[in-house]
Amino acid sequence: MTVEAKLDVDAVRRRFSALQSPLAFFDGPGGTQVPDEVIDAIAAYLRESNANVGGPYGTSRATEALITRARLTAAEFLGCSPDETIFGANMSTLNFALTRTAAREFSAGDQVLVTRLDHDANVSPWLELEHDLGLEIGFVDIDAECRLDLDDLERQLSERTKVVAFPVASNAVGTLVDVPRVAELAHSVGALAWADAVHYAPHGPIDVATLGTDVLICSPYKFYGPHLGVACARPDLLERWRPYKVRPAPEQPLGHRFETGTLPHELLAGFVAAVDYLRTIGWEAIEAHEEELGERFLAGLPETCELYGLPTMQGRVSTFAFNLSGQSTREVAERLGEQNIAVWHGDYYAVEVMRRLELEPEGAVRAGIVHYNTAEEVDRLLEALSAF
Repeated sequence: MTVEAKLDVDAVRRRFSALQSPLAFFDGPGGTQVPDEVIDAIAAYLRESNANVGGPYGTSRATEALITRARLTAAEFLGCSPDETIFGANMSTLNFALTRTAAREFSAGDQVLVTRLDHDANVSPWLELEHDLGLEIGFVDIDAECRLDLDDLERQLSERTKVVAFPVASNAVGTLVDVPRVAELAHSVGALAWADAVHYAPHGPIDVATLGTDVLICSPYKFYGPHLGVACARPDLLERWRPYKVRPAPEQPLGHRFETGTLPHELLAGFVAAVDYLRTIGWEAIEAHEEELGERFLAGLPETCELYGLPTMQGRVSTFAFNLSGQSTREVAERLGEQNIAVWHGDYYAVEVMRRLELEPEGAVRAGIVHYNTAEEVDRLLEALSAF
């Protein structure tokens, strides 16, 4: 680790009022805590600039300027053009809207491939189109350590494949996906590479040009921002697709065509502040800190815990699914909660992962480490697990 990459976690935590409590937050995969500057930005907009767009007066013009800044910020965060950015209520809502828009061009018998690693927000929208349009949905398998089986993906691709939908990182077991390779395989048959970056976004930088994705969606509330969804798509797709929108809505910028109704302007202010916050920390420091804590967790995991997924930090983010012998997932989560340790249990909407691992209906316990977590918190969690 370089000196420049060293994270001052105490300084980070001072920026979060929520972290000044005894609760150890390992629930980040379900939604991270929010730094005070994000809260302040939301409140400041509502106090000072609250208006709809199109008015010939100051607060309306300030709101229009905020929207422009939000698009510039989203473009920087995702590595795309501001015109290619789309805002919505959350990833699931955006994905249902965009999948239906894309499906105007699909016919019965066309194929969409999803994966056993996916959050259901990148599975159910396609299953509903199977019901509505007669599409064929295929599931790409994973191996024993929960890595995507690229050979299985390649076997299932055909000239009928229109979309390959996949996660950048699994929200259940933390596995990273070789996104450029998946995109390359999808493009080899003329299919779209449709990426869910929700779980990856708090852990590392995104650059859609490097990744090669055609559509990518994420959620700011998973990376220290407010409840919101952000997407980007190739400009030729945005130009070609016919959006579901009201008639008076503007045609430009391209991404705006796919936004229904008035945007949550105060949340856009919070989104901008969240990305500004991440810029002050730096991805190099975030990645190094999370890798260090992840290795600490894996090294100390008691033998009574069965880990699902990769046993080292290579090829994964710091999200861990596990079970304790003889204990229900709910009991484990509740007992940890009583000790001021926040974890999740169940399937966390990763239905296919749990089916593949034969963990239904209990699922698994999930602990997610993000950059505001500390070594002391990891040790608390490990000590509590050892006591079961």
